[in-house]
Amino acid sequence: MGFRPDLSDAGPPDSPNQVKHAVFRIGTRTLAPDGRESRVLVRDTWNTDIVDELRPAAGDVVIYKTRYSGFYKTELESLLKARDIKHLLVTGCTTSVCVESTIRDAMFRDYHCVLLADCTAEPIGSGFSRTNHDASLLVIQTLFGSVSDSASVIRALDRLVMTNLALHPTAQ
Repeated sequence: MGFRPDLSDAGPPDSPNQVKHAVFRIGTRTLAPDGRESRVLVRDTWNTDIVDELRPAAGDVVIYKTRYSGFYKTELESLLKARDIKHLLVTGCTTSVCVESTIRDAMFRDYHCVLLADCTAEPIGSGFSRTNHDASLLVIQTLFGSVSDSASVIRALDRLVMTNLALHPTAQ
């Protein structure tokens, strides 16, 4: 999530989105770990930067979201439709909030989702014997999509590529 510097996309001050994000001190000036001036949850600051290991490649699309779902008032759906994409591999943070919200919205829009369970995380309730992460995996698997792990998906994609190459040897 990353909001505009004036927080105009965060909703009115009394909106549920602003109220729920107040605990994180949305918009507050702070110092980045390297000493640069920054602001909490404001786009293009250190705390909304993409970690180096996931840095987008040239030509990748980056979409800022301002609510829990990646579909809410973003260009995500129009980009998917323009590319005729119907199947999504989903990863992210806070499985029971942002990830589940996005998968629910995707299913409502007729996208087929596969959640990569080992590429998500859940701090809320993580100390309980039955975690929110586990509950979300069950709900997603039962009602909203499929759940897998990254190694299984990579193996399946590798098999698909090898099959495609065997069927179309000139496509190499």
